[in-house]
Amino acid sequence: MKLKHLCFLVTLCVLGLGMVGPSASFAAGYPDHNIQLIIPYVAGATGDITARMLAEELEKNLGAKIIPNNKPGAGTVLGAETAIRAKKDGYTLFYGGASPFVYAPIANPDVVHYDPAKDVEPLGFHYFFPTVVGVRADAPWKNFKEFVDYAKKNPGKIRITSIGVGSSTHFAIAMLESITGIQLTHVPFEGGESVITAVLGGHVEATLDGYGKLKPHVEAGRMRILLIDPKKPDQPQIPTLKELGYKQGIPATWFAIWAPAGIPEEARKVLVPAVEKAVKATKPRVDALGSICEYKSPAETKKLRDDEYKQMYEIAVKIGLRK
Repeated sequence: MKLKHLCFLVTLCVLGLGMVGPSASFAAGYPDHNIQLIIPYVAGATGDITARMLAEELEKNLGAKIIPNNKPGAGTVLGAETAIRAKKDGYTLFYGGASPFVYAPIANPDVVHYDPAKDVEPLGFHYFFPTVVGVRADAPWKNFKEFVDYAKKNPGKIRITSIGVGSSTHFAIAMLESITGIQLTHVPFEGGESVITAVLGGHVEATLDGYGKLKPHVEAGRMRILLIDPKKPDQPQIPTLKELGYKQGIPATWFAIWAPAGIPEEARKVLVPAVEKAVKATKPRVDALGSICEYKSPAETKKLRDDEYKQMYEIAVKIGLRK
């Protein structure tokens, strides 16, 4: 009887360990529950679409549900701050680019309540959204050289749109002027398609914006692209500034995935390779949008951000946004 009782207890222990073992092991590892991905763009925006692409692939790699959470506002600063103030446990991530970590801290420091160099860390770079200079198809300039020659002979006569004062495109226009030695008249808009509408309607002569936004208008024969940065392999006829003999190019919009600084090393070791795999899996779909999907490591992404910050701060001083 005692032997039967002992065997019964041993069986219970074995079964119990069999049930508890995997659960305890899973709970001890990362991730063991849903991960929130904060997206600082409205639903349907390009950044929202590509963030959700990346989230889908991350779910496959991590074995955990990624919950997208749109937090637009304050030029993407609201979403960035929400992520940075979250618990540093690896369960809140952020998808965004230079806007909250380069341009907003320079142009609107009063609304940025975090240190982009210390409070956030990159997990991996996703893609470039090439910057282009576009004009109407019937514009007198057939190429960028003709555009520059005209601008030099007629300072300020070419009006060019951006998506707002202090935006990445505003800085890029100032940088373009500095590199080429021309003077343009900056006409800021509030983003969206209004910048394109202004060109098509003849209210301005040019726009500096993302390639993907102009692509359908170029394909329809309504617009012409004179310049692009970085180079798109499938558009070899559109030159970059360096290809035209200038020493540097203009910055492109870009996107990466981030975490609040100080997440556990265990989470970082899981997330970084998962992000790399996810980025590479999204390349065909991202490139089809007119972008350039190109994985970069956390260290490379940090260097890109830091270099751009230094460069844009100098531009901000030059155009009077900062002392």
